Amino acid sequence: MILYAANLVCAALLVLLFMPRLLVRLRALKLQQTIYNLGPKAHQAKQGTPNMGGILFGAVTVVLAAGTGIYLALTKNTGFFVKRNPLFPLLAASVGGMAIGFADDWIKDVKHRHEGLTPRQKIIGQIAVGLIVSAWCYFTGGGSVRLFPFSPAALDLGVFYIPLMTLAYMFITNSANLQDGVDGLLSSVTVIAMFAFGLIFACGPENLSGGNTVCACFSFALCGACLGFLRFNAHPARIFMGDTGSMFIGGAMMGLTMVSGLELLLILLGFTCIVSSLSVMLQVGYFKITHGKRIFRMSPLHHHFELGGMSENRIVLMYAAVMLLLCAAAVLSVVLR
Repeated sequence: MILYAANLVCAALLVLLFMPRLLVRLRALKLQQTIYNLGPKAHQAKQGTPNMGGILFGAVTVVLAAGTGIYLALTKNTGFFVKRNPLFPLLAASVGGMAIGFADDWIKDVKHRHEGLTPRQKIIGQIAVGLIVSAWCYFTGGGSVRLFPFSPAALDLGVFYIPLMTLAYMFITNSANLQDGVDGLLSSVTVIAMFAFGLIFACGPENLSGGNTVCACFSFALCGACLGFLRFNAHPARIFMGDTGSMFIGGAMMGLTMVSGLELLLILLGFTCIVSSLSVMLQVGYFKITHGKRIFRMSPLHHHFELGGMSENRIVLMYAAVMLLLCAAAVLSVVLR
């Protein structure tokens, strides 16, 4: 438990220590968010806010997780460069997502092409990362997905695991990206979700994955890093995480479930992100079918609440309350098996 707490606290402190320096650097490089007219008008005041803050909490998480993995390999003599080490697919999923997001942010903020990566480029990148991670997990752990909730049973998808998990990776990383539309929203729900992930790996069955301790430390490190980031990202935000951060978070969530066989757990642990994507899909589909009518004032769903008069802080609190309940159910569903 000391190792878990150390990862959480160290991650938070490192982000709090280095973020002011990063803010100065980002302003000097003019890596600032461009707010476009498609969003709520109140967001125009955020024009010029430094972007790409996710590169710091992503780097802190990776360094602490890798350091923990090396420490455990040396002290327990389990070996670090072994194919069943879950740290490798986990880092591939999260860092791969961050790389795609970084490229998108760089094109928008430095090259001043507001579209960023084209949809085709994003899809190709996400498919490539998704295939690598899902193939790694399949050939080292098989294609079984644990049924949920409160059941030790598993469904063996066989080789179909690879394409299905690749599609899931694309969906979750894009969903996390859509969730990042209100100050402190994605970072807040990530703190809760990652703390729940940490508890699941720390307190769940020993055979949950090939490396419960490593996965728990990664989860607590990202929890702490996002907690430190909230100091600067809460409304009114002094920095945005950008696609760099949101896609790192989406990749991390998907990676954690894939190395543990708990992919269906994302229904709870990634609920608000999934709802964001579904609200966009429903809005677009309904708009096309009805030739101009809308279900929501604006999508994703958090903008619907915002245009209805809810403050950004209230939206964050509402989403956090929902996540607390769902994450508690997710933890109990695994721990009480």
